[in-house]
Amino acid sequence: MRAFRRTVHRASRTFRAFHGSSRTSRRPPLAFAAAAGVHLGALAGGAAPVARATKPVLMPLLAEYVLRRGGPPTLALALLLGCAGDTLLQVAGELPFLLGMAAFAAGHGCYLALFARHGGRGGDGGGDRRGDGGGDRRGDGSRDRAASRRIAAGYAAAWAGTTALLWPGLPAGLRPPVALYGLLLTATAFGALRTGRRAAAGGALFLLSDGLIASGLAGRPQPPAPQFWIMLTYLGAQYLLAEGVLEAADSTEGARHRPDPLRVSDVVRQFFTAARASTMP
Repeated sequence: MRAFRRTVHRASRTFRAFHGSSRTSRRPPLAFAAAAGVHLGALAGGAAPVARATKPVLMPLLAEYVLRRGGPPTLALALLLGCAGDTLLQVAGELPFLLGMAAFAAGHGCYLALFARHGGRGGDGGGDRRGDGGGDRRGDGSRDRAASRRIAAGYAAAWAGTTALLWPGLPAGLRPPVALYGLLLTATAFGALRTGRRAAAGGALFLLSDGLIASGLAGRPQPPAPQFWIMLTYLGAQYLLAEGVLEAADSTEGARHRPDPLRVSDVVRQFFTAARASTMP
């Protein structure tokens, strides 16, 4: 993993040198958008071979955009882990599914690290409230923490309710890993809230996309053309998360005083504390 991250970091430096700094390379991800359009069109039109061929190239194209923007290498790594998951989920069988889920789980770990490094404590996309001047900063911080606990409890309750609903229909061998993955995914959605509106929307869409996958595994009713809706929400999720992190990274790198950093364990512990409280009788 360390060697792979070093490779991604070297690629990031190469793209920065070739395309210029993140502030002079703002072109939209046209290649990613075109490939996503072809893929979604293939799903809608029932062209399965085209859909299978285009799926593995989607996240690398988005990762290329991130590196061209001079984004954090960890963000590119999260997207490439998504590519690994996308590819493995196209292979039939329980083992490839579990390996694909593990790849996505590692990607969520990368996102949590990014949220802890670049997000703001109040969920405002990294703004530093300590220099506002007027107002009771201690009171504002207390209200922010209380609101954050309420939101975490809401997300945790949603995870607990969804898991309880889907548990009986899931294959026995997939129940514990799906439940644990769902908890990590929900922690990612919660952590995204502190990184800005785009990232928060991306985290919510990721929950929806993977919720559709889990409901299909559990034999629950699905919308027409479920793969189309799964991929539409997934692609939107990854794009919004990437843009949200890029914006937050630009903000924290450009600010003279960054917000107090949080460790990944701080974000995860806050969510898991609320999860434990919401599921206790």
